[in-house]
Amino acid sequence: MLVKLLKWPFRLLYGIYCWLVFLVMALVCLNLLLVMPGLGRRRWIARVTARAVFVAWGVRLSICGTERLPAERCIVVGNHASYLDGLVLTAALPPRFAFVIKKEMDRVPLASLLLRRIGSEFVDRHNRHKGAMDARRVLRRASEGQSLVFFPEGTFSTRPGLLRFHTGAFATAVRARCSVVPVVIRGTRQVLSSHAIIPTPARIVIDVLATLVPQPENPEAAAQLRDTSRSLMLANLGEPDLDVAESHALELEKSRAAG
Repeated sequence: MLVKLLKWPFRLLYGIYCWLVFLVMALVCLNLLLVMPGLGRRRWIARVTARAVFVAWGVRLSICGTERLPAERCIVVGNHASYLDGLVLTAALPPRFAFVIKKEMDRVPLASLLLRRIGSEFVDRHNRHKGAMDARRVLRRASEGQSLVFFPEGTFSTRPGLLRFHTGAFATAVRARCSVVPVVIRGTRQVLSSHAIIPTPARIVIDVLATLVPQPENPEAAAQLRDTSRSLMLANLGEPDLDVAESHALELEKSRAAG
């Protein structure tokens, strides 16, 4: 108990240090993004800043399989486990990718400005009409040659595991006729879980998996891409399938209510 009590002051100091570093680097990055011409240059600045944050935190990034990323436009889909996932993929991926982000982030003043300066796309998940307009805009970007990053779970759980995937990323890939690249992120939940304030220095591993090519002539192409991507990610993630777990729990609850 005494050892744990002695550790707390150091943990607190480390946490204060981490967030001060993040704030200073984010403000410097934002100021550079405001004056820097050229989207490619701005994304390169964001990438360098993201990597610098993890170095300063003592968090090691291991990136495997980047040679599997196609040279042409593609859509990357990643699992979502922490608020750090977007920062991790900003650090890991080449600066030609735009992130597709939930509309709620557009209400966070400084974050919204930063994300817009690096060409992020915001999508409304709650208003069907606005969401459809956003989806058409994202599809247009992909059709024009923009590579995109989606987190198809849409959110993350406090429990380890993979949630159900939304179909939007895969429908975009089919309609824009571009490949899908599943990416597995491991370790972000350990560094900063959903209920934690203080980061923990740990290793984060990013694995780029096999490229999947859509079959636009198949009416089930988007669903097949979604299911294949999810199966590949589950096989490499080493975490449970929360969609199956939730379905079983719902069936159990129904059977108890019926009994």
